[in-house]
Amino acid sequence: MAISLQKGQREAIDAPKFTIGLGWDTNSSSTGAAFDLDASIFIMGDNKKLVADEFFVFYNNLKSPDGAVEHAGDNLTGAGDGDDEQIKIDLSKADPRVTEICVVVTIHEAEARRQNFGQVRNSFIRIADAATGADILKYELEEDFSIETAVEFGRIYKRDNKWKFEAVGAGMKGGLQDYLNKYN
Repeated sequence: MAISLQKGQREAIDAPKFTIGLGWDTNSSSTGAAFDLDASIFIMGDNKKLVADEFFVFYNNLKSPDGAVEHAGDNLTGAGDGDDEQIKIDLSKADPRVTEICVVVTIHEAEARRQNFGQVRNSFIRIADAATGADILKYELEEDFSIETAVEFGRIYKRDNKWKFEAVGAGMKGGLQDYLNKYN
């Protein structure tokens, strides 16, 4: 049985190999444009900055150089049940400089399409055991992000040589470039 987290709650991750599943549903867009939500991973060191540019994993760079993070690819529609995008994690391969892995979801071309997370529902992040597929942790975003176009769903961080997950659920009015500016 998965542990259901609330915003701000932290929980230890004991398995070095797991899958991050991200899911969402979209309302009909009044603009007529389809939604394209994108998961991005920022792999950072103690300074809360990317270890190197190649440690930014997203739809155009699907794997970190150390092999610890692998994006399964971009889902352009979010249609259907279950995970819309997945990221495979193997912490045993993590570069020794890595102390944090931040999971962000942005709406592609949100401003041009006049879209925001207020039009997105049933959003979640889950961590599943890589071997069994069973959920370990799950956090369902319940906030109404009516102006935000990007949301930090959660983060995995290392403290005292142990990895933990924090349910963040923090929205930002801006896009992927704003997160790159923050973490680069």
